[in-house]
Amino acid sequence: MGINLDDLVAIDVHVHANISPDGHTSLPRELREASGKHFGTKGPRTPTVAETAQYYRERKMAAVVFTVDAEHQLGHPPVPNEVVAEECAKHPDVLIPFASVDPWRGAAGVRMARKLVRDYGVRGFKFHPSLQGMDPNDRQAYPLYEAIEELGVPALFHTGQTGIGAGIPGGAGVRLRHSNPMLIDDVAVDFPELRIILAHPSFPWQDEALAVAVHKPYVYIDLSGWSPKYFPPQLVRYANSLLKDKVLFGSDYPLITPDRWLTDFAALDIKDEVRPRILKDNAARLFGLAKE
Repeated sequence: MGINLDDLVAIDVHVHANISPDGHTSLPRELREASGKHFGTKGPRTPTVAETAQYYRERKMAAVVFTVDAEHQLGHPPVPNEVVAEECAKHPDVLIPFASVDPWRGAAGVRMARKLVRDYGVRGFKFHPSLQGMDPNDRQAYPLYEAIEELGVPALFHTGQTGIGAGIPGGAGVRLRHSNPMLIDDVAVDFPELRIILAHPSFPWQDEALAVAVHKPYVYIDLSGWSPKYFPPQLVRYANSLLKDKVLFGSDYPLITPDRWLTDFAALDIKDEVRPRILKDNAARLFGLAKE
């Protein structure tokens, strides 16, 4: 049994798998607690993949689920991609597995990406340049992008400020400049068939993200990580017009719940004909769940 679009009200393209069945977490405790404080959550929330599936099933939503592999910079092993994919495979009616491969892994990372798609059914890849400590246009990452482009699955890049490291002296070594969306413009040029998602309203580079998404036909924007009531006005304007087919619903669960996000989205000045595109239709086309 797979995803039945007719049964869904939305597809959340940005959901984190923060813990494995054996209790291993995706981030060190200090970073988890700091991000929870930044987002105003009551302590670190770490639902399992199975709990996440039930949460979204109850809301008649599907979710794109991934961990973040930033082991080179953080010195902390990620939740294994294979585990995330296997757990998602138990809930194919609501979960879409993505993976994350640290570009610092080099040739081993390329082999890993191919195996994850071929043997584990992974449908895309998540990158977090600030956590991974590398500009997304660093040529060291290019063999990995080449493989992902060849595999025909999307690459989702964190952009803008991050709550991870926020409030910790020195930001825990997390450098925001790596997540400027203009750096991803180079990736879109050099890999013209690669489907790219710019995650989050890209503060303080919102205009740059809009420019890249307008200019490059296979660059999309997800709206995760912020309550819609805080969206910059130019983001809302472009979502209603030039980017109405390229903007995607994302929450950043469990840091922000889809319940909160959708409540605030309902009050946003979005055209009636655009709302279903943002909530479900654009993602369905991007992930091959619906016909173009």
